[in-house]
Amino acid sequence: MNFSRHNALSRFGAGASFWLALSLTGCTKEAAKVIPPAPPVVPAVNEEQRSFADYTKLVWADEFDDRTLDQSKWTYDLGGGGWGNNELETYTNSPDNVYLSGGNLVIKAIKTTPTGNSYTSGRILTKGRKTFQYGRLDVRAQVPKGKGVWPAIWMLGADIDQNPWPRCGEIDIMELRGSRPRELLSTMHFQNAQGAHGQSGIVQAQPADLSDAFHTYSVVRSKDLLRFFIDGQQYFTFNNGGASPNPFNNPFFVILNVAVGGNFDGNPDATTTFPQQMEVEYVRFYQYQ
Repeated sequence: MNFSRHNALSRFGAGASFWLALSLTGCTKEAAKVIPPAPPVVPAVNEEQRSFADYTKLVWADEFDDRTLDQSKWTYDLGGGGWGNNELETYTNSPDNVYLSGGNLVIKAIKTTPTGNSYTSGRILTKGRKTFQYGRLDVRAQVPKGKGVWPAIWMLGADIDQNPWPRCGEIDIMELRGSRPRELLSTMHFQNAQGAHGQSGIVQAQPADLSDAFHTYSVVRSKDLLRFFIDGQQYFTFNNGGASPNPFNNPFFVILNVAVGGNFDGNPDATTTFPQQMEVEYVRFYQYQ
């Protein structure tokens, strides 16, 4: 820069230096700042509340019609250790515990020794494969029963690795205490304003054992609103429940499993027979646009 300026002054003289100085002064003058208008707020897809029947566009599904589990859609949780609930099972990826049969997914809990409390089972999830935000998630399933048997259809916040439970949020679409097969439980878990675990949910009595037939368990997620259905009939609504921060507008992944024993329904007793299995006909996610 200095070399070029020196040559210009030498070649054109003092008059040129005046105009060059004036030009340089003008170049350094700041232009008036123009603040662009804020971009319009674009609503997230399907964030508005609609009726159950309006969700007709199938966005994602697994019909379990293949010979083996589609691992582009699902992965396995493996291991034991109680999972924070003093459970007894060890989760495996063995075809003894998770397999497809007759167009259904089967998750089977097996007692591995004639005596004692040793069990294997399966737990599959869409983490790292697919997340779900606003829309309607349907899971059609027939659940097992028996003291200490704990089938579950549920979701966790996809940011769980950055925001550990309960801050990431948990949506229990369907849980069943095997000793009470006529009670459908749906529960929301979250962090409250004090930074502790909070929860809100319902125990919904049913006219018959849920283990007797297939039922469709659904959650419809809209902005700041979740609605829960069984066979298209709404039974529970959740807005916020004191969650701080509120995680329930974020993407979540799906989990399907059958646990054995632990804090929820206690351990199996002499009345419990094994194996016990949950069959899932399909998992489908719909939106209205």
